[in-house]
Amino acid sequence: MSRILVVEDDPDLRPLLEHVLVGAQHDVDVAETVAGGLALLGAANYDLVIADGRLPDGTGMEVAAQAEQDGVKALIITGYAFDLPRDLLEQFEYLLKPVRPGELLQAVERALRGQSARNGD
Repeated sequence: MSRILVVEDDPDLRPLLEHVLVGAQHDVDVAETVAGGLALLGAANYDLVIADGRLPDGTGMEVAAQAEQDGVKALIITGYAFDLPRDLLEQFEYLLKPVRPGELLQAVERALRGQSARNGD
């Protein structure tokens, strides 16, 4: 079982992501902000971080960058791909909202296997 941190501020999407991931036998923690995500990331060991591109106190790329610096894989989900700094966003695999459950689980499995849809990896 993989341990996943979900950092998502949308009160409708956050429990849906958690439900899909728990249903796929993952252990999931959730946070709503960059600060909350970084606090959890520093307090526990994760296999993957899934972060929203835009959060109330910053971007999911901040959490993803810290995760990868700590050796944890990261995935961004966003509805604002064209509004976020392209150079920051493209450092990570990302999915566009609305995210379908099957699409999310495929991206999670790729990330956990160390594969990426970026650059043909």
